[in-house]
Amino acid sequence: MNRINQKLNQDNKLLSIYFTAGYPSLNDTVKVIQDLEQNGVDMIEIGLPFSDPLADGPTIQESSTVALKNGMTTKLLFEQLKDIRQSVNIPLIIMGYFNPMMQYGIEAFCAKCQEIGIDGLIIPDLPVAEYHEHYQEIFEKYGLINVFLITPQTSDERIRFIDSVSNGFIYMVSSASTTGAKSTFGDVQQDYFNRIQDLKLKNPQIVGFGISNNETFSQATKTTKGAIIGSAFIKHITNNGVNSISDFVKKIR
Repeated sequence: MNRINQKLNQDNKLLSIYFTAGYPSLNDTVKVIQDLEQNGVDMIEIGLPFSDPLADGPTIQESSTVALKNGMTTKLLFEQLKDIRQSVNIPLIIMGYFNPMMQYGIEAFCAKCQEIGIDGLIIPDLPVAEYHEHYQEIFEKYGLINVFLITPQTSDERIRFIDSVSNGFIYMVSSASTTGAKSTFGDVQQDYFNRIQDLKLKNPQIVGFGISNNETFSQATKTTKGAIIGSAFIKHITNNGVNSISDFVKKIR
């Protein structure tokens, strides 16, 4: 069983952390992953930096820009992660845009992910119909779970189609805006969380965008399996360095 599914089968609410590979410094990638696992994080999303990250807010965009200037590439990320499964057991997901993966070669990219122990991919700009028609067999051949995003504007029909082609979890974007931390969620978000819960989907949902503290984590996980934190974590390591990861995780849980 894929490590993502193993985590999803556990009773607890899951905390997933996103960070940008090669940030703050080029060679911080492995240390960040190891420290996150050691401090009780359940899953990690490793951001593959891209020059035009349309779904990302300013914090993650800036981290991508810095990582690219530092010299991060797809090939280098795979090199950094080649021995990661000797020290890390929790699910690892690469989140990135489709263009760098196409440049690497889709099947070659998937094969490399399997080789080093990546469990899944999140590709915001890969439409679900395109995936289903052209790429699903390749992803499944290499044991990769592809995670799709839904938003408050996504129709019930499309959500059900995404649910039908998914075999892990659904990334539930908390709002229609780009990524970014919020201090609390309002009635609009709560209504959206309840609406998705009422659909009774076969795949669990994990909420992302706007999770920044214990309050938003608790709100987001009342009706879902877990929550993803990105911008708030990147701000934390920007201001406090990568040796302060335990302080951040303690504030969430």
